[in-house]
Amino acid sequence: MNNSFVNTARLLGAGLRALLVLTLVTGVVYPLVVTGAAQALFHGQANGSEVESDGTVVGSSLIGQSYNLPLSKGQKTPDPDLKWFQGRPANGLGSNSINTRYKLLLSGATNLSADDKDLVQQVKDAKAAVIKDNSVPGYTVTASQVPADAVTSSGSGLDPDISPQYADIQVHRVAAKNGLPAARVEKLVEDHTRGRTLGFMGEPRVNVLQLNLALRDVLAGR
Repeated sequence: MNNSFVNTARLLGAGLRALLVLTLVTGVVYPLVVTGAAQALFHGQANGSEVESDGTVVGSSLIGQSYNLPLSKGQKTPDPDLKWFQGRPANGLGSNSINTRYKLLLSGATNLSADDKDLVQQVKDAKAAVIKDNSVPGYTVTASQVPADAVTSSGSGLDPDISPQYADIQVHRVAAKNGLPAARVEKLVEDHTRGRTLGFMGEPRVNVLQLNLALRDVLAGR
């Protein structure tokens, strides 16, 4: 009886010590090491890839933003502010229906099939809008110039980048709206075009937030 009690107590003690050691290693030491390494080696990425302007965080290079005009009375869908470069459509995003105190967007795709009539209509409407918005005196956008990312949302709906092709067809409109030479705006796009990751992954891309910040600096300094 005594031996059984002693053995049970020994096993419980060993189990408790193992629990404490593993809790310390996996719950304290490991997170501290990983966090420290991330802060030392990948400080920007570890802190959300924040983008700063004039000492203020204005967003993340990983999350797309909208550039819209304020809503008019009775208006439900805002119009794009055409003096700025526009990102991809954000179809499929839901709204926060649980904690409605904060107007949060939920990442998500449309989940519509390629032949779904709603998706087809969305693409047609988006293409017509891209052609209309970006055709300015002396420059007309044709349907063949409109790339896929200009009329479709990404899987998350939060893609921060657009293709160089989509940025290029916005150049003349942005230049006209801001009174800038088209060549100056083209140079901004060129300077903010990044190639494939490691030379072979993904596609060339332009970060819309960073491009618009550069455009703002040009407008402020002219």
